[in-house]
Amino acid sequence: MKELLHRRYCERSKDMSSNNKSGLRSIAEILRRHDTTNSSRTAGKLGSNRAAVVICLFQGKEGHLRVILTQRSSTISSHSGEVALPGGKWEEGDDTHAATALREANEEIGLDPSIVKSSPFSPPSAPSFSPILNPSEVESVFDVPLEMFLKNENRREETVELMGESFLVHYFDYETENRCYTIWAVTASILIKAASIIYQRPPAFEEHKPTFWGRSRH
Repeated sequence: MKELLHRRYCERSKDMSSNNKSGLRSIAEILRRHDTTNSSRTAGKLGSNRAAVVICLFQGKEGHLRVILTQRSSTISSHSGEVALPGGKWEEGDDTHAATALREANEEIGLDPSIVKSSPFSPPSAPSFSPILNPSEVESVFDVPLEMFLKNENRREETVELMGESFLVHYFDYETENRCYTIWAVTASILIKAASIIYQRPPAFEEHKPTFWGRSRH
């Protein structure tokens, strides 16, 4: 498994052209202008019910942006078997949201926090990253095109009522060589927003997400 992950991610980073690196720098600037994270929020405003994730972007061989996702282990008690972004719950000692996300990503897929810059998204100027799974938390790691979260292809939706609101839950299906993954709910919503900002266009479908997903809780 370790050798397979090395081939999929480490070698792609080494082969990245200067044009691709320039493209990632442009993306980083777009994201900084939009202030898409609360990564600098201090520990005093965090709580035990808070969580944070990392959106790991890279450019594939054809130059298209792809995002790394995980499938949670079937043995864990919370959201077992579901697709998620690397990350997790706040713990004592996490000073910021970024610290929470990077600590959890390191535990789950071996992402070294020292190679991640303070900006939410930055071009690859650090050593290559080869994911190493923690089988107690993650069953598999895979990547998908970021732009798929703006398209109506391989997408379905369900109307849900919760906390007095009616809203749409989006499901995106993605097939690899040996399995089909479904990205949905909050993870899908995060990636719809990220794709909308990066590609600077709205999705080709009605999003209609609940207001409490964007509500800040202190």
